[in-house]
Amino acid sequence: MSVLNGKKILLGVSGGIAAYKTASLVRLFIKAGAHVQVIMTPASKDFVTPLTLSTLSKNPVHSSFFNQDDEDAVWNNHVDLALWADLMLIAPATSNTLSKMTTGNSDNLLVATYLSAKCPVYFAPAMDLDMYKHPSVLSSFTALKSFGNIMIPAESGELASGLSGEGRMAEPENIIAFLEADLESKLPLKGKKILITAGPTYEAIDPVRFIGNHSSGKMGFDLANEAANLGAQVILVAGPTHYKAKNGLVEVINVVSAQDMYDVCHEYFNNVDVAIAAAAVADYRPKVVASQKIKKAADEFSIELEKTKDILASLGAIKKNQFLIGFALETENEIENAKLKIQKKNLDLIVLNSLQDEGAGFKKETNKVTFIDQDFKIEPMELKSKESVAVDILNKVVLHFAKS
Repeated sequence: MSVLNGKKILLGVSGGIAAYKTASLVRLFIKAGAHVQVIMTPASKDFVTPLTLSTLSKNPVHSSFFNQDDEDAVWNNHVDLALWADLMLIAPATSNTLSKMTTGNSDNLLVATYLSAKCPVYFAPAMDLDMYKHPSVLSSFTALKSFGNIMIPAESGELASGLSGEGRMAEPENIIAFLEADLESKLPLKGKKILITAGPTYEAIDPVRFIGNHSSGKMGFDLANEAANLGAQVILVAGPTHYKAKNGLVEVINVVSAQDMYDVCHEYFNNVDVAIAAAAVADYRPKVVASQKIKKAADEFSIELEKTKDILASLGAIKKNQFLIGFALETENEIENAKLKIQKKNLDLIVLNSLQDEGAGFKKETNKVTFIDQDFKIEPMELKSKESVAVDILNKVVLHFAKS
């Protein structure tokens, strides 16, 4: 799966012959799973039509500050467009547009949006040979790179003038490859391997019945997706759940019982950098599992239970350099119980949930957690979506490696 998958890309098209290549570029972005919006300078519409790029991007194309044919003259908000984007690409970037970007001459929607962008900005120059080497253009390259913008160098070949040399906009396939390589190199968890557990476990009573809990697995799957988005190699050990990993790079290992999950976790733990135990593992299981369905006969029926193996404690006992994160779901004495778990299970961080908090717990789209680290520093968080909580947890992981 491409690192561009799910990314919101704002493509700025300026007025050069290379604009015809943007149709292929948009198509490749969409194929990679990106969401694309296009801004065109008025001059660029002489080389490629807004209808073409709108059809390929599946979004309206913007080219002016307001729509001329709209009786209400609705403003195309350049600030909203800039804030929407995860990255902005200006391709082709003509000498005229480069100069305006350098000086802040925002006489068109594209440059105004560029000046409002807070995301990474890439530019792919395209112009004739002598223009590409002119001191004024070279100074634009230097200035834009000093602003933190990233240049995708032009390629050599036959130019529109008939000359041959440097100045051709990079081919769409090469632009995609450049962006993917640059984004991957900056992912904060690139090269890290993370083990995550998710969901409930089911402990069999007989062939049709089990002891389980209400965990949906959403928190663990959100953690796995976010970790993969940050560049980590993710192994997700999932109990019974209907959730699927959104990021195709997540390796999912499906298990049923606590013993299954224990075995898989111990198989992989020694070779990971981080383990996050988000699963709601059953504490007890039937001591004897009936081989046939138990018939409803007696008025009373009892099952003898035995403890399951404590997966998190067992990982803490053999931990070397792994960053180990556990979850605690409590109903009383929450902070005290969470602190005890940190010590007993040799954790680096615990994520505390309380069933007393509205919006937290099983089968909810939201969660309200408190972080407690091994030094007992307590950090309560606001109620957030589970996706946002996953981001907060992975930020703790990123910070850990930044310090080490």
